[in-house]
Amino acid sequence: MINQNEKGLGFFEKYLTIWVALCIVIGIAIGQFLPIIPTTLDQFTYANISIPIAILIWFMIYPMMVQVDFASIVRAGKNPKGLAVTTTVNWAIKPFTMFFFAWLFFTVIFANFIPADLAQDYLAGAILLGAAPCTAMVFVWSYLTKGDPGYTLVQVSINNIILLFLFAPIVMFLLGVSHVIVPLDTVIASVVLFILIPLVAGYLSRIYIINKKGQEWFENVYVRSLSKVTMVGLLLTLILLFSFQGEVILNNPFHILLIAIPLIIQTFFIFWVAYGWAKAWKIDHSVAAPGAMIGASNFFELAVAVAIALFGVHSAAALVTVVGVLVEVPLMLLLVKIANDTRHWFPESGRGAL
Repeated sequence: MINQNEKGLGFFEKYLTIWVALCIVIGIAIGQFLPIIPTTLDQFTYANISIPIAILIWFMIYPMMVQVDFASIVRAGKNPKGLAVTTTVNWAIKPFTMFFFAWLFFTVIFANFIPADLAQDYLAGAILLGAAPCTAMVFVWSYLTKGDPGYTLVQVSINNIILLFLFAPIVMFLLGVSHVIVPLDTVIASVVLFILIPLVAGYLSRIYIINKKGQEWFENVYVRSLSKVTMVGLLLTLILLFSFQGEVILNNPFHILLIAIPLIIQTFFIFWVAYGWAKAWKIDHSVAAPGAMIGASNFFELAVAVAIALFGVHSAAALVTVVGVLVEVPLMLLLVKIANDTRHWFPESGRGAL
């Protein structure tokens, strides 16, 4: 299963932070020297959603949803501990600790640097990041830590299904706590547009392609080819975002660092909560490491999409979700190293496999 992992971290994934940095430069340059491009694209909207960016985001999200294997979920009962850790950390702990760290830094510690209204927008972006655990990239982190690919697939599949039902309530609750008011129908529309439709499309196309071409062709050819689509969609989306955000960044470059600090702290905190819990329960490393990676990283594609739908492409909330992309890959590579260096803390891999 998930034979695409055999390649490990691909060229684009390995240098994703560099590509994101280049997208920042290109996007800002377009906004400053070719403003007609973002101005023209900004006119193509429907229900406050940018149609060009929505299309690009579908290119990012669909390849993740097509990997969801509903049939694998029935096998989760063979090792419920790993799944219990992952789901509890992702849905009962992670969204709320992200809210806490973002609130603490943006509104208290950095109060002298970030105006109150801007801090509230930054907090909203962090909430969107914290409410969605990672999906596709986890398969890469699983491979690099010698994780059990079958169980990783189960963890990701179940988290995607939970995402469909809990993302909107958690986001609405935490935005309400932070006094950011958004219409419920807008949140629900975002869930339908960026979770439900790609999930259904992924499921239907997965069944059709496997029936026509077989499981091996689906995993080794189709899914691998989609990874390139995801990266291109991500980079083009970032260029468009930064063409809209250029003025904000040029006026507040220091804010990029300020935004990154609570996101980094949250990443390490959640990793150690999940990883430490797995160690205490004596869960195999092949299950524990990928499980901790799912919570530590974010479904930033979804966060970017919903931030744009709720607050617009020019918003500070959208900027926070993009900074999440910028810091994630180097942080996750560091956590991969930590997980590999501490493999001896766990039982020998094998007993926790599906």
